[in-house]
Amino acid sequence: MEDSAEALARAIGLRVKQERKGRDWTLDQLASMAGVSRRMLVSVEQGGVNPSIGTLLRLSDALGVGLPALVEPPAPRTAKITRAGEGAALWNGPLGGRGVLVAGTESPDVVELWDWTLAPGELHESEAHSAGTRELLQVLEGALTVMVESESYELGSGDALTFRSDVAHSYANPGGQAARFSLAVFEPGVGAGHRTENPGA
Repeated sequence: MEDSAEALARAIGLRVKQERKGRDWTLDQLASMAGVSRRMLVSVEQGGVNPSIGTLLRLSDALGVGLPALVEPPAPRTAKITRAGEGAALWNGPLGGRGVLVAGTESPDVVELWDWTLAPGELHESEAHSAGTRELLQVLEGALTVMVESESYELGSGDALTFRSDVAHSYANPGGQAARFSLAVFEPGVGAGHRTENPGA
């Protein structure tokens, strides 16, 4: 698992650097546009850190390429298969949960498909995504509590939820068994420079 995480970090770093240099941007320019520190950007490009999903979203939006483009090699084909086990694990929880990006479309209107597992008692908090972002999820196994700002939604196996994710939100497993859910994220206008997060948040 560690080897695959290191390989993913290196691949993301190479892609970020390639996209930045392709635009003739300095490290400082990209760091400023993405709202991340120069030190974090250097660590990402060197593959020395597994950046948070929030950091990756800031970088992908600043580059105008969409999150899937940072974790997958360019594929100028009309279709792309991601075989079982080949998705990019971009979040690993402290109790064994995982958030895996299994597929995604190209910018400007990006759709991401995720496979999430939360261990009992595990929580994943997400900062607000860019304006207009929407999510759809369906619980495949177990129970899930989704918080969208101050509203709480209790979901069981088979239940589905659609919500705005351009506000703070979180997913939690209140049950005694693992919760698994499929998540689709629609992020319109990637690269339009409309993110509202505070730099360094």
